[in-house]
Amino acid sequence: MDAWPALLDDVTSCRACPRLVAWREQVAQVRRRAYRDWEYWGRPVPGFGDHQAQILVVGLAPGAHGSNRTGRMFTGDASGDFLYPALFRAGFANQPTAAHLQDGLTLHNIYITAVCRCAPPANKPTSSEIANCTPFLQREMELLLPGLKVIVALGRIAFDTILRLFPAQDGRARAIFRHASHYALGEGKPWLVASYHPSRQNTQTGRLTTAMFDQVWQLSAALANSASM
Repeated sequence: MDAWPALLDDVTSCRACPRLVAWREQVAQVRRRAYRDWEYWGRPVPGFGDHQAQILVVGLAPGAHGSNRTGRMFTGDASGDFLYPALFRAGFANQPTAAHLQDGLTLHNIYITAVCRCAPPANKPTSSEIANCTPFLQREMELLLPGLKVIVALGRIAFDTILRLFPAQDGRARAIFRHASHYALGEGKPWLVASYHPSRQNTQTGRLTTAMFDQVWQLSAALANSASM
């Protein structure tokens, strides 16, 4: 079996974390009133995007009534409603909306994934749940190499997870999570770009504005272009 389909099968069939399995399936059965006619995905959510991408985007986890419902990262919730218009403006997406798996959305030069593949209660995965899911992220990065030039971490947990996968080398500046900051992960390795997560909590309070988010994608495109020259 090819590597990408094999990874898809391994992700969607995973039952490694009992708490997450129970929660994602409970949500899919009970459903939210607004989505009572939906057949929820209710499984681990695979990554999505261009398999030749230079830019990898790493979020936290599927939303209970977003990706856990639709089966695609950042699709069907407020975070996706903020993310995909930004990707469209930056030329990474063919449309600014993401509603369901058959909505025609395609990505160019970008692949989207998450630290955890199952919706966690209160959007808070445990350290052991993150550790269980990390091998999937590692496999995605391996499949994207050697073309992978930039990793965009949406939120502090994604940022810290990526840093753990790229241990600091002598002389490398200490990476500190600040919005739109960027760091070299080592010779021949991708750049790491930090961004606030496009959660409703951040966007509605003004912690993350449209202009601030656009800055992240402009920076990521510039870093990818400079690394490929």
